[in-house]
Amino acid sequence: MRPILHRKNKKKLVNDPVYGFIAIPDDLIFDIIQHPYFQRLRRISQLGLTNLVYPGALHTRFHHALGAMHLMTIAIATIRRKGHEITPEEERGVLIAILLHDIGHGPYSHTLEYDIVNKVSHEDISSYFIERLSKEFDGQLDLALLIFKNKYHKNFLYQLVSSQLDMDRLDYLNRDSFYTGVSEGKIGSDRIIEMLNVHEGNLVLEEKGIYSIEKFIVARRLMYWQVYLHKTVTASELMLIKIMQRAKELSTHNVELFASPAFQFFLKNAITKDDFQNNPEVLEQFAQMDDYDILGAVKVWQNHSDKILSFLCKRLINRELFKIELSKEPFSVERIQLEREIIKAKFDLNDEELSYFVYSEKRSNNAYNKKYQKINILMKNGEIIDISKASDNLNISALSQPVDKYCLCYPV
Repeated sequence: MRPILHRKNKKKLVNDPVYGFIAIPDDLIFDIIQHPYFQRLRRISQLGLTNLVYPGALHTRFHHALGAMHLMTIAIATIRRKGHEITPEEERGVLIAILLHDIGHGPYSHTLEYDIVNKVSHEDISSYFIERLSKEFDGQLDLALLIFKNKYHKNFLYQLVSSQLDMDRLDYLNRDSFYTGVSEGKIGSDRIIEMLNVHEGNLVLEEKGIYSIEKFIVARRLMYWQVYLHKTVTASELMLIKIMQRAKELSTHNVELFASPAFQFFLKNAITKDDFQNNPEVLEQFAQMDDYDILGAVKVWQNHSDKILSFLCKRLINRELFKIELSKEPFSVERIQLEREIIKAKFDLNDEELSYFVYSEKRSNNAYNKKYQKINILMKNGEIIDISKASDNLNISALSQPVDKYCLCYPV
């Protein structure tokens, strides 16, 4: 267990380019921010490899966590002002929950989420970190953990942390729009938060906020296609995933690979949820790993004797990205096979090696998912209506349907 640093002046201000000054509201929250687990988020990129398309997208999970916490302080004040009780303990709990909601992200955030570990989500890993921190801080994070896991009786507190109208989404849309320069993603978060209310224990939005939510849903749709699922971003992320898969395959065959000790641990072991739950060392190893471990290894692997690993790493480091084609319909077996034959001959590959060079994936964009915690509108007459029905914008109903696109990726 690490010693907890005690400092006298913990009422700090952080100058954030999106919101201006953010106040750290609580001594315990200051100590959590100072903890190595949280400081690690400075070295985890918010948008993975998106900077290969939008050079300004170099912000981190650290930025995002502080921004989401800032919005939460405003939301709590708004809901209190409308007559709903939130105790100081509950306020602290929900602020810690949103502050730590992404602490379980691994290197390059979502890009490698299921390739470094085996089917363990970043939400699960976040809960393991919160549990560990609560032990270090003598149980002071227990309420935050209950809220984070949706086990606290006030549902709206969880919904402020994780729902289709949470502080996480409000911050990342504004922040990602700011750093990428994609103005379509900018939303009126102040207006949305001002319209928040609680009805029968659940988070709702007052009818006056309908148009702000319409803009929010449209902005989310546009940001997905223009940023998060941009075809060049997708190509680079698939390349990094294939690099990780190749490195793991080589490691299982005892091929020597340069890597930091923590990264080496995950290359050589297929870590599952059970490992996190039963072996405290696994979380400690995960806490030692960030973007720099991956990038440092990929730079060195450019010169590895394995031609596949070397080829992929050189291409990614020098931004010689694979070509990617997008289609509204799945690529035919014949089309994929044709590309495989061309690439197989061009690069002198066998069938097993070919899987690292040609791949087809599906990408889905669901701007508003009616099956997942609906955005409920509190009408002036007291009626509760789902946004897709309350809105007079026909686009909202259309945006509640998932849109799939298919990609075919290969080197040229």
